[in-house]
Amino acid sequence: MDLSCPHQHMPRRRALAAATGLATGAFLPLAGATRTAASTPAQGSALAAAAAYTNPVIWQDFADIDVIRVGATYYASASTMHYSPGAPVLRSYDLVNWEVAGHSVPVLDFGAKYDLNGARGYVRGIWASSLAHRPSNGTFYWLGQIDFARTYIYTATAVEGPWSRLTTISTPYYDAGLLVDSDDSLYVAYGNTTISVAQLSRDGRTQVRTQQVFTTPSSVGTLEGARFYKINGQYYIFLTRPANGQYILKSSSGPFGPYTMRQVLLDLRGPIPGGGVPHQGGLVQTQSGAWYYMAFVDAYPGGRVPALAPVTWTSDGWPVVQLVNGAWGTSYPSPAVPTPPRPVTPMVGVDTFDGTALKPRWEWNHNPDNTKWSVNNGLTLRTATVTNDLYWARNTLTHRIQGPTSTATVQLDHSAIRDGDRAGLALLRDSSAWIGVKRDGGATRVAMVNGLTMDGNWNTTGTGTEVASATVSGGRIWLRAAADIRPGAARPGTFSYSTDGTTFTRLGSAFSMGNDWRFFMGYRFALFNHATQALGGAVRVMRFELSVP
Repeated sequence: MDLSCPHQHMPRRRALAAATGLATGAFLPLAGATRTAASTPAQGSALAAAAAYTNPVIWQDFADIDVIRVGATYYASASTMHYSPGAPVLRSYDLVNWEVAGHSVPVLDFGAKYDLNGARGYVRGIWASSLAHRPSNGTFYWLGQIDFARTYIYTATAVEGPWSRLTTISTPYYDAGLLVDSDDSLYVAYGNTTISVAQLSRDGRTQVRTQQVFTTPSSVGTLEGARFYKINGQYYIFLTRPANGQYILKSSSGPFGPYTMRQVLLDLRGPIPGGGVPHQGGLVQTQSGAWYYMAFVDAYPGGRVPALAPVTWTSDGWPVVQLVNGAWGTSYPSPAVPTPPRPVTPMVGVDTFDGTALKPRWEWNHNPDNTKWSVNNGLTLRTATVTNDLYWARNTLTHRIQGPTSTATVQLDHSAIRDGDRAGLALLRDSSAWIGVKRDGGATRVAMVNGLTMDGNWNTTGTGTEVASATVSGGRIWLRAAADIRPGAARPGTFSYSTDGTTFTRLGSAFSMGNDWRFFMGYRFALFNHATQALGGAVRVMRFELSVP
């Protein structure tokens, strides 16, 4: 949708830059601007104090961000690959403090491989996709392609859901950006190197037209990750050069171009030591007219984490990121926004699985078997798969790791496990390790296992080696995994256990988490229970705590 003129706010933003030591940087992408008309603050609304925030604003794995504002609330969507439900929707009132509000894709019903049924969907599924809000019908739209086969659109009137599938379109809109134009028309920018624009029908269910609008020069290489905006009457397509640059296309002649290109960011130092270049994200305008860019930073083993920077505009309509000492700042003045109506739900803390539904920050490794788990003031995981390979085991429940370091502690009732069962807490990725209980021959041990590995095609190459174990009695145990996800040489994960919830005993050696980007998703804490002999066993998770130093 057409956004209010960005240029009128330049003097105030430049004054802020001068007052805070910000420097005007290289031209930056607009990826992800608000797709609703900019609104002004309500009369007499209080603006939050101009404190400072620190990057990354979320030190968890939320990549390929698309960020919008609807009224006084900010929303962002992210990639989730093979995790289910997919496409989380984050919510914030100040662009700095965020919570997980829901998921746009309730289940990955795109084929048996997403059920771990005869095939696996690792590193498939929900890639870079788009979130938009359509004021004319008060509806949120999520759009994304799956498996290069077709595009899916889901809608909801509230981000918490229920989300339902509106349509499928035979054209796979790769790395798409959805634009709700000022006349309520729907357009999609998409592609890799060859960039196209599609127009959708008024109801959003079919493609009316598609046309190639740009071919990336060979000197630039690959461009993808489209975000599509109309700002001050001009159309912008923001494109990422993986994984170190950002470019912008601009048209004054309508959504189908012609477009001119400008490099907006290349090899910019990021705010995370050892991390990558901020890129591929979204631009959003606050109620007071200021602009911000939220990008992600490659920061493995933790994944791709969001960082925020203020943006100004040139007189001829190009965005400029504000730098600190020639880099994306580790700190900036906080956005001036109305006082939030409530605190957001913290990304860390205790979950006792109260109620009868999982909280939205949890995601399963592939789709779960819903007959084999339940929440009722505690999480019950019944064995759903007979396998010696955790990567094939259904109903493994995951939680993002909080950076730079954090610890997950689980209280586990294992009194109902059966011979051959394996249940516990993992550091899960393409190279994994875990601590948990093993029951064999009627005896229960707590064990630390590493050496769970995949190859580059995500086939299992190692099912794990027991490094250390101890005999335990009774039916309750506390398991703990500590993860240091700062990019660097060590990247240790350590495991310990307790029989009383107070005194913890270290088990096994430190596990060095891998930092190869090709799995894309970062490490996660994972709760699992699978059988190696026969189904029928169960465990109950009474408490999960994610804590930071």
